[in-house]
Amino acid sequence: MKLITKTTIACALVLSMSAVNADTAKSEKHAKKATELRQSVFSLLGSNMGPLGGMAKGKIEFNEKAIKKHARRINQLSHMIADYTRTDTSSFKTKTDALDKVWKQRAEFKKRIKDLNQSSKNLLMVAESGDQSAIKKAIGGVGKTCGGCHDNFKKD
Repeated sequence: MKLITKTTIACALVLSMSAVNADTAKSEKHAKKATELRQSVFSLLGSNMGPLGGMAKGKIEFNEKAIKKHARRINQLSHMIADYTRTDTSSFKTKTDALDKVWKQRAEFKKRIKDLNQSSKNLLMVAESGDQSAIKKAIGGVGKTCGGCHDNFKKD
């Protein structure tokens, strides 16, 4: 029984440590591919946030169906960020706007990801209400969360 407990604890510690730390790219090719995939996720986030921001600012006609679609996508993508930022590419010369802090301050970066998970989940729930004022506020919450990460982990 003691062996099972000690083994379980050891496994849990290893898993928790690997969840906090990033993996290191093994080669230039690996770093380039990891960067491309990471940028794809963020590009998709931006392409879904753009219409929401336009609607919140009144520049695009308010469309509840589109809001729900973009909110769902943003939430889904927010859960992919940790996976696609797992590989530390900072040792290689890749074309990126990501600061090395993404991998050096992993706990803080993961907190920002969790914040986006929460704000996008909130937007999903609020989008169902049909309350334009609440939806605009929730869109602003997602935008603020994105901006907070940009301010700390992305080059200007």
